[in-house]
Amino acid sequence: MVTFELQKTEKNTKARLGKVCYNGQVYETPMFMPVGTQATVKTLSPEEIKETKAGIILANTYHLWLRPGDDVVKEAGGLHKFMNYDGPILTDSGGFQVFSLAKPKDIKEEGVFFKNHINGDRLFLTPEKSIQIQENLGSDIVMSFDECIGYPASYEYVSQSVERTLRWAKRGKDIFKRNNQILFGIVQGGAYEDLRKHCAEELVKMDFDGYSIGGTSVGEDKPTQYKMVEYSTKYLPENKLRYLMGVGDPIDIVENVIRGIDIFDCVSPTRLARHGHALTKYGKINLKNAKYKKDFTPISNECDCYACKHYTKAYIKHLINAEETFGARLLSIHNIRYLVHLMEEIREAIKNDRILEFREQFIKDYYGKDSK
Repeated sequence: MVTFELQKTEKNTKARLGKVCYNGQVYETPMFMPVGTQATVKTLSPEEIKETKAGIILANTYHLWLRPGDDVVKEAGGLHKFMNYDGPILTDSGGFQVFSLAKPKDIKEEGVFFKNHINGDRLFLTPEKSIQIQENLGSDIVMSFDECIGYPASYEYVSQSVERTLRWAKRGKDIFKRNNQILFGIVQGGAYEDLRKHCAEELVKMDFDGYSIGGTSVGEDKPTQYKMVEYSTKYLPENKLRYLMGVGDPIDIVENVIRGIDIFDCVSPTRLARHGHALTKYGKINLKNAKYKKDFTPISNECDCYACKHYTKAYIKHLINAEETFGARLLSIHNIRYLVHLMEEIREAIKNDRILEFREQFIKDYYGKDSK
């Protein structure tokens, strides 16, 4: 079972150091989690993921429910055996699919109707069903079923949605069997501080094992996102994990670590890779650009990933232009390693009580300008 120990909160900010323990292994926080929606991080093997020094990875309840089916994964011995990954696995509940796939009229008190995006079948997902699917999948960290609210949304709608999310959280927790799994509640509330406060406080009363912050990266600007996080973290217990869902822009990671977040996930590093983009200390670059055709240097001289050790920008540009999968693989390895390394630098800054100075230097390097 996953356990968490808070080791330090930085003296000038809410930035935290901690450690996640799992099967005798220790994973330090803050951390970035690669996303393996369908029981695979796109184009990469578990061995390649480990080489990036990533720890927890994420899989998606909704997608695995549809195929191959949670019953198949259970019969295989759970996600770890099915996908041959022995590190911690977190499963999303399907709540984001409420935001991205369901229509408002399909959201009921009992649960949510979906149209199967594969074959068009009508599906119905409830809080209880979401928990049962995740128990069958055998993930280590389970998410409560919630409604991920889009932005902007009216106060009246968000208020009603928060109450429903709280009722769903209790229903899921009531049937959770805790088979070497831990369960997180999800704080919603849009951009409204009082609703975020209410949702967080009510979830804390239910005593979840950890807490997620949802409803960000759904159309809001960055200052609004940061306020959503601030409105949520201030009401969460110090001794439990805090997970910001679906956030992976490097500056957003830095800013939200400062606001007290421990773990992040996002599909962006592999999605960017498939479109020829690489993350570097000095900003994002597009290897499709003509200037890289005869650039026989690594993506980054400062990176220790497999791609940077063995291949050049010119070669990877050729692969991307030729639509060879190996190019996307190499860029995926690099981009995930970049974010994992960023977390290593962030942890070192927190250890030395220098996260604010780190932010200043990061902005200067990444954007080529001062933050003022």
